[in-house]
Parts: sequence; structure tokens; C-alpha cells
Amino acid sequence: MKISLKKPEGVTAEYLTISFEMKQIRLLVIRPASDGRKECRPGVLWIHGGGYMLGMPEMAYMSRAADLAAKGGAVVVSPAYTLSFAAPYPRALLECHAVLVYMKEHASELGIRSDQIMVGGESAGGGLAAALCMYAKDMNTVRIAFQMPLYPMIDCFDTETSRRNNGKVWNTGRNHFAWKLYLRSLKGIQDIPEYASPSRRKDYSGLPPCYTFVGDIEPFYAETEAYVKNLQDAGTEAQLDVYRGFYHAYEMLNPDDPRSVRAADRFLEVFREACRKYTAVNL
Repeated sequence: MKISLKKPEGVTAEYLTISFEMKQIRLLVIRPASDGRKECRPGVLWIHGGGYMLGMPEMAYMSRAADLAAKGGAVVVSPAYTLSFAAPYPRALLECHAVLVYMKEHASELGIRSDQIMVGGESAGGGLAAALCMYAKDMNTVRIAFQMPLYPMIDCFDTETSRRNNGKVWNTGRNHFAWKLYLRSLKGIQDIPEYASPSRRKDYSGLPPCYTFVGDIEPFYAETEAYVKNLQDAGTEAQLDVYRGFYHAYEMLNPDDPRSVRAADRFLEVFREACRKYTAVNL
């Protein structure tokens, strides 16, 4: 198992800060190292995982986000959103939305295409990415061209695969604790909005096209399958790859495993195709 939060080869990195409701949000901006292009690049808001309660932007270096810049030619923005230990829902979502709006309004400064702003993330970051697609659409603020919520944490209730799951890295007990912490501002199960737990959404029409992958032994397998099916049933292009034997965040923690390499290559292939196919004009 290899874990590294050091900047990988092939990218450059800088930090920016933006203001939101009396707080400074730190942004890690990752670019291709040989960025001599004059035209703007796809911009990806990549949201780190950690059960909403842990993590940092530099996790982008060990996730699929680094490949988006180094090999996919994208500009990746990863925010240090407020973790649920410090503030519950909706703080993290609202901060990520503020970053998304910043990317739209400062696209030329960031060197990104305003018509090709995408979102992605792993685990809780995938959950925030899915919620952000719903929130931005409903609030009519930013049109997102493509979403990549990898093995997303989106259902606050037990599913077939999150119930009695004793897997590595993430399991039922940790999942229950993380959701309880994140949703502690809400009154009860009848008060959980779809932006807090995206699986609560009923209308999936008009959401951005999607790609994700998930392992078949991890807690979020069932909710990931359901999310993709709901998108497809609503007429949205959505693809899902399922990897046998992958526990939670397997490809991040075992990057040299041939199966992880295949998952990373497949992810990059789909991303490049998405860059050719999908745009969403922001005025």
C-alpha cells in the first residue's frame, strides 16, 4: 500500500484563497507542468474525501485528480472545505459551491474554459460533487459540463452493501458515525434534504452526464449503482464500471496493482472522451 501526499511529476501547483462568509477558503490549483498552451483548458473542481470529517486538498495528489492535470490536460482546483468536525451540513456544500462560482467568474484568470467546468471527487468528495450538481442546477448558478463522483458517499441510510459491511478502510460503523456528525444540524430523518444526502433526490432530469467506478465489496457499491441508474432513467448519459475485489479507495491505496492501473487508465480515457463531447455554456 503506497500513500503519498507529495506533488507528483508532471504537474505544477499553487495556492489561492477566496473569501466566503467571513472565511478564507484555501484552494490548491494543479496544472500540467508543460503548460505552454494559450487556449484555456477544461477546469475540474475536485473535492477530497474523508467521510466529510477528514481530509485535505493535497489528497488530490494521490487520487485520480493528479492524472487529470498531468495526463488529461486539465486545470484542477481542490478546496480546503470546512470539515464536519468543525461545522455540519450545509457548510461544506456551500463552500464548494462558492468555489464553483469562483471558477465560473474567474475562468480566464484560472486559464479554464467557462463552458467546460466539471466536478469530481472520491468518497465524501464524490458525494459533495453529486450534491453540487443538483444544487447548482436548482439554483441556476453554474452549468456543469460533466461529473465524476467516484464511489460516492450519497446515502445516509443503510443500503444492501453498506449494512453490516466490515470492509477495509470504510465500514458500517465508520459510515454511521460520519453521517451522524455531518447531519447533526438537521432535526431528523424527515428533514434530510437531497443536497445533504443526494440519494434522497426524486428528479434526476437535467443533471450533467456522469462517469464513476466502484468496488463490489465496498459499502457504497449499491448507492453508486442506484445513482447511475437514476441518471440513466432520467435520460442522462451515465457510465459505471464495477471492479471486483476493490474495497473502499482501493485504487488510491494500491496504485501499482494492475487492476488499479486499469481503473486509472479507464478513468482517464473516459475523461478525455468527455472533454471531446461535453460542454455547458455559462453566461
